[in-house]
Amino acid sequence: MLSRSCLAILAAILSVAATPARAMVCMEKSMTLNEVVDTINAQKGCESAMKVFQDCQLTASGDVSLGAAVEKKCAADFMPGLNTVQKQTYQREMRVCDRKYRNKSGTMYLSFAAFCRAEVAQRYSQRALKAAGPKAR
Repeated sequence: MLSRSCLAILAAILSVAATPARAMVCMEKSMTLNEVVDTINAQKGCESAMKVFQDCQLTASGDVSLGAAVEKKCAADFMPGLNTVQKQTYQREMRVCDRKYRNKSGTMYLSFAAFCRAEVAQRYSQRALKAAGPKAR
């Protein structure tokens, strides 16, 4: 009896593990999550990366990797120019996003936190590009 239960659990785990990556419709194409991340990484700047994130959002935990790609893209605009105090302020704002939804239940709150973090990075990018003038764009 116990061995049948173990076999049933093992079969269920293997069937889930063998499931191919799920595709989503994004930018009028069927794309996997990794393809959307690659698309974000291929964008020329923060604004277009954020647009892809908004257009392809899942409102679920998958948005965490999309948001992280946007953060990375946007950080390239401002991170090298921040001093220690400014970096600490930036990290504090990111932690506020993390804490805001920390005790909430459901994957949509992971998405909300990912968007919050991406929006913080986007604001910092916008400020840095504005300060740098038209040559930086």
